[in-house]
Amino acid sequence: MTESDESLLARMLDGDEDALVTLYRRRQGAIYRFALHMTNSASAAEDITQEVFLALIENARRFDTKRGKVLSFLYGIARNHAFHRIEKEWRLTEADPLDECAGDDDILSDLMRQETIDRVRRAVVALPPLYREAVVLCDLENLTYEEAAIVLGCPVGTVRSRLNRARTILAEKFARLVREARAR
Repeated sequence: MTESDESLLARMLDGDEDALVTLYRRRQGAIYRFALHMTNSASAAEDITQEVFLALIENARRFDTKRGKVLSFLYGIARNHAFHRIEKEWRLTEADPLDECAGDDDILSDLMRQETIDRVRRAVVALPPLYREAVVLCDLENLTYEEAAIVLGCPVGTVRSRLNRARTILAEKFARLVREARAR
């Protein structure tokens, strides 16, 4: 049976380094993906992931099981770090698309698939941060509305309305892209 995140955190607080390593290995992928979707930068996502676990080491005693799960706590830390990055980057430059490598099977279909992935990523990153985080948590990381509400520190209804608005914005963007492609 797999040990719970909460149990690992308790062991970590008692000085068990193996518990921290296990928790890191278990959750770093989800935190990295969240940061990547929020920032559209692999290097920023790597930095944020490391910052999240450093913050966990420093602030683990602030975790409260009554407020949610350890993963929600980690997402909350990642959210704060991602917002700081977004604000800093927003002032300096526009987001660059992520570099992805095409597969070896069919170069044309890989290129088309990659172009679609890049468009979706750019569209998600272009969303206002409040809408973006709802899409990332619920649609890309598959958190429930309740879990996302804990991470975002808002009511479930707010998560639903942000997600609805974000999906509407994305649908409008993609409908416009389809119209433009057909017009060519």
